[in-house]
Amino acid sequence: MASSAENTSKGIVAIAADHAGFELKSALEEEIRALGYEVLDLGTNSSESVDYPDFGHRLARALTDGAADRGVLVCGSGIGISIAANRHPGVRAAVCHDTVSARLSRLHNDANALALGSRLIGVEVAKDCVRTFLTTEFEGGRHARRVAKIDDGS
Repeated sequence: MASSAENTSKGIVAIAADHAGFELKSALEEEIRALGYEVLDLGTNSSESVDYPDFGHRLARALTDGAADRGVLVCGSGIGISIAANRHPGVRAAVCHDTVSARLSRLHNDANALALGSRLIGVEVAKDCVRTFLTTEFEGGRHARRVAKIDDGS
């Protein structure tokens, strides 16, 4: 029997980080759950050195396989892990540094993964970005045509 928490979930958010993003990932998991989402933790699970592409690819596969609705990626800058994730068709990972970029990544780009740099932003700003990213809907309209061009490579 499903628990009431499962019945009220807003969806599944995958989260993945390398060693530089491990601490921030842990803080963001709590924030995501507090917003009513289930969390699919794809690692890493310590600050021991790992390769960020491995975790970017894991999260991208979770999105493309339908295991998660959206994703949050964390590495030192947010850049490397987002590049790895964006190698997968249908993944639109946006590196964001503030709530404006997080909001616009959803409104205009229909980003399905938020990438954050643990060495560039603090915990509270990162939480604000996650809240904004998860509560902002895609605007569609003229932006839908542009997103389609990203996805089909034209």
